[in-house]
Amino acid sequence: MSLKPADAQSENILHRAIELGINYFDTADLYDKGANEELLGRVLKQKRGQIILASKAGNQWRPDGSGWDWNPRKDYILKCADQSLKRLQTDYIDLFQLHGGTMNDPIDETMEAFEQLLKEGKIRYYGISSIRPNVIRHWSQHSNIVSVMTQYSLLDRRPEEETLNLLKLKNIGVVVRGSVAQGLLVNKPAKPYLNYSEEEVKKAAATIYSVSNNERTPANTAIQFVLNHPSVTSAIVGMRTMEQLEEAVQTVEVLSLSINDIELLKNSLPVNRYTDHR
Repeated sequence: MSLKPADAQSENILHRAIELGINYFDTADLYDKGANEELLGRVLKQKRGQIILASKAGNQWRPDGSGWDWNPRKDYILKCADQSLKRLQTDYIDLFQLHGGTMNDPIDETMEAFEQLLKEGKIRYYGISSIRPNVIRHWSQHSNIVSVMTQYSLLDRRPEEETLNLLKLKNIGVVVRGSVAQGLLVNKPAKPYLNYSEEEVKKAAATIYSVSNNERTPANTAIQFVLNHPSVTSAIVGMRTMEQLEEAVQTVEVLSLSINDIELLKNSLPVNRYTDHR
């Protein structure tokens, strides 16, 4: 969602990503009102066999474009899939994800939509994008999801309490977003984040920098921290520039975090926990 369709550099970044070995691209119908999917569809069409393409559905733009509303109904999810396929210029989506979810949803009906898309061959697999433990727990126990996209970073270790281990036991992949915590762990000025004060955020960023030294950049360190968890399959890293792309790919090439590094990072802050949606 960081790549803007109107920016000519976006296409170059996508092509370069493939050259560097990136093979998983994640988008959603929500991003730029579908234009982000169109960008990926146009650029990645000739590389379709080399990549894993993921998109999401469930957020419905209002007719006046003022915002969006949550819609997990079966007919809407099926409609979204057809529209995404057209924008992505493909016959199938590798991973189709519910873009949110609550316990008040008609969950069985929503699951039926994804199962129907599987049978029709329009999607290869399905998953959910959620930070809600009760939603993640329910879907992991009652559906055939293969993945959960969730927010996780040094400043948001809430998934460690129960969802990460649960998903590991269920053999469900975890796709992490937000590993640099809106840039607060890398280069953005400190500010309060979740339950952490500005001073605590500063301390976390300082620890990231101290652990990085000359071996890796702070971004490398922040991403390696989340990839270190055994439940985590992949990390989605937003990028707007070629430099950010190169740095992100560098994460798997530089020296890995040591056990001591991991402990220093973990001990830099008290662990936070979910208070809602338990």
